[in-house]
Amino acid sequence: MKKLLLSLSLFSIGFAANAQWVAQASGFTDVNRGIDEIHVIDANTVWCTAYDGVTTSNNVQEFTKTIDGGTTWVPGLIDIGDTTLKIGNLTAVNGTTAWVSAFDNSLGLGGVWNTTDSGVTWTQQNTTAFTGATSWCDGVHFFDANNGVAFGDPASSSANDLEAYRTTDGGATWTSLAAAMTNIIPGDFGYAGSFAAVGNAMWITTAKGKVYRTLDKGATWTRLNSPIADFGGGDTATSSGRLYFSDANNGILIGNTLSGTTITARKLYKTTDGGSTWSAGVAYTQPYNYNICYVPGTTMLVGTGVASSVYSSALSLDNGTTWTVIESGTQRTTVGFASTTTGWAGGFNSDAFTGGIFKFSGNLANQQFANNSFKVYPNPSSSFVTISSEQLDSFKLKVTDLTGKVMLTQEFSGIENTVDVSSFATGLYFFEINSGSKSETIKIMKN
Repeated sequence: MKKLLLSLSLFSIGFAANAQWVAQASGFTDVNRGIDEIHVIDANTVWCTAYDGVTTSNNVQEFTKTIDGGTTWVPGLIDIGDTTLKIGNLTAVNGTTAWVSAFDNSLGLGGVWNTTDSGVTWTQQNTTAFTGATSWCDGVHFFDANNGVAFGDPASSSANDLEAYRTTDGGATWTSLAAAMTNIIPGDFGYAGSFAAVGNAMWITTAKGKVYRTLDKGATWTRLNSPIADFGGGDTATSSGRLYFSDANNGILIGNTLSGTTITARKLYKTTDGGSTWSAGVAYTQPYNYNICYVPGTTMLVGTGVASSVYSSALSLDNGTTWTVIESGTQRTTVGFASTTTGWAGGFNSDAFTGGIFKFSGNLANQQFANNSFKVYPNPSSSFVTISSEQLDSFKLKVTDLTGKVMLTQEFSGIENTVDVSSFATGLYFFEINSGSKSETIKIMKN
């Protein structure tokens, strides 16, 4: 489900012109097909699912895929034999092999379907699963071509485990995870697509604010507490949230306070131990809430959102604390990145040959941040930061860390100047630049 985000403030500093979204044709023949999910396998291979951008309640069972870095996108049907089922999520391991979860909006149930021929045909796996009185297939994820997990709600009102299964042979056979998912809180259940996964790790979230975590491709699981009451508002109507992970240890959780369907407040939580513990929540006033993703293995997040009816995409270098706008004025849906140079954002097509998907052009790890007066790059940096201005003869620089400690002060000419930050500890620093009446503070991440 797509969420309309509330009006929030934006940073005014933007990317230089060498970073941009380049339009590609998603290939869908129906106009205004929106991109719902983006799964970037590598620089060449990407799978996406679709939704109806005009009437979002319409059920769409479609995907589009590229194996040449987006030069060509080939759409197809997710033909699972029942057009009433909603596609919950898609997971893929290469250009030919993928799985989807599906469910009935009212009845739940559903299951897992697999393709090994690039989406031409889809075959249901584990056919005896998700058939109980209260079963609901919430999602499927494959860590590699052999190891995967499918999960859902308890199969009956008396069950004391989430219904979940593991496969180690690509889905040919599945083993119940009842023993690993046991001792749930009475009345607890999951949400369709409400999970995170990276590497060998996966996190499943529930209506009681719990998180089930595996670090070994689903073999063993640990139930963890989270700082929010409910991840989807189904049990505690005033609470929802979503978590994201960069690696097995580092991640964030954005928790929402709800009044009906309106988000009235948000908090940002961080973890460095895989969700075992979370930092104290801080107010989160950015519009990048639902459609965000990590660049795996980094502190970088890329997100899309809307504030005061203005759409934007943005980059965070510090796990969501601060954001810098990449582009504003054009609606993007979801995002997916495999590395600092390989990523896509969703959109809406005009026809089969025009738009719908957008490839990122540039390198998030070596971007030139610019405004009307200064250029400061690269960001992040591990050694030297260059500062230049074509408009000013001279300026003063003060660099401080997050505690306010002054790291250096110096006066420069307006031409290119280099600052050595190699001795700085890893973290975020504030470059305050002053020249007469002009003052600007730019955030730089030291790796």
